[in-house]
Amino acid sequence: MRTAMTIAATTNTARPTMLDYDFMRVAFAATGVVAILAGTVGYFLVLRGQTFAGHALSHVGFTGATGAALIGIAPLWGLVGFTIAMAVAMGLAGERLAGRDVAVGMILSVALGLGLLFLHFYTAYASAATNLLFGNVLGVSLEALAVLAILAVLGLVALGAIMRPLIFASLDPELAEAKGVPLRTVSTVFLVIVAIGVAESAQIVGILLVFTLMVGPAAAAQRLSTRIGAGIALSILLALAEGWGGLVLAYRTDWPVSFWITALSGIAFVASLSRWRISHA
Repeated sequence: MRTAMTIAATTNTARPTMLDYDFMRVAFAATGVVAILAGTVGYFLVLRGQTFAGHALSHVGFTGATGAALIGIAPLWGLVGFTIAMAVAMGLAGERLAGRDVAVGMILSVALGLGLLFLHFYTAYASAATNLLFGNVLGVSLEALAVLAILAVLGLVALGAIMRPLIFASLDPELAEAKGVPLRTVSTVFLVIVAIGVAESAQIVGILLVFTLMVGPAAAAQRLSTRIGAGIALSILLALAEGWGGLVLAYRTDWPVSFWITALSGIAFVASLSRWRISHA
C-alpha cells in the first residue's frame, strides 16, 4: 500500500505544467519579444493615424512569404523583405498616396491574389497557409526566436534614434517641417520599423490579425493615458498581457491562440472606451 501511495504521489508531482514543454517556453518568449515591439511601434502608428499602413504591409507580406516559400526561402525572410520594400515605397511616395484609397486597395487585392497563386504552384506549402494567415506561435523554433529577437532589437534601436523628431512630426507636422525636421525621411524610417513589427506580429497572430497586437493595445492605451511615456508603457503591458494571456487560455481550452489574443485585445479596447466615456462625462 505504501509503495502504491509513493508511486501515485510521484506521478502527481511529476505531472507537467505548461512551462515544462519546450515549445511553450519558446512561444512565451517569442510572444514577449513581439509584444514589446508591437506595443511600442503600434502606439506611434495609432498616434500618427497610419493604421491603414499596417494593414497594407500585412497584405504585401503575405505575397512575400508565399513567394519566398515557392523559391525555397524561409517565409519569414520573404515577409520581412517585402514589407520593408513596400514601407520604403510608401514612405517615399508621401502625400501622393493620400486620397487614393481605391488605387491602394486594388494594389493590395492584387498582392493577395499573387500570394494565392504562389500557394497554388507550391502545393506542398498550401497546408501551412493557415499559419501565415492566422499565426502559429506554438510552432516558432529557437532559430526563429533568435531572428525575432534580433529584428525587435533593431526595430527598437531605430525607433529610439528617431523618437524625438517622430513625436514632433506626429503631434504638429506643419511646425516640425518649419523647424527643419525631414518629414519624409522620418516617415520612411518609421514605416520600415512598422514593417518589421508587422512581420513579427504575423508570426504570432497571423497576417489577417496583425491589428490585434499592432493597433489594439495602442488604441486602448491612448484612451487610458494622454501622456506619451505612460501611454507607450501601457501599450506594451497590454500587448504582453494579451499575448501571454492568450497562450494560457489556449492551453486551458485547446482553442486557437490567435483567437484568445484577439478576444482579449477586443475586451481591453472596449473597456478603455467605457472608461474614457466615464472620465469625459
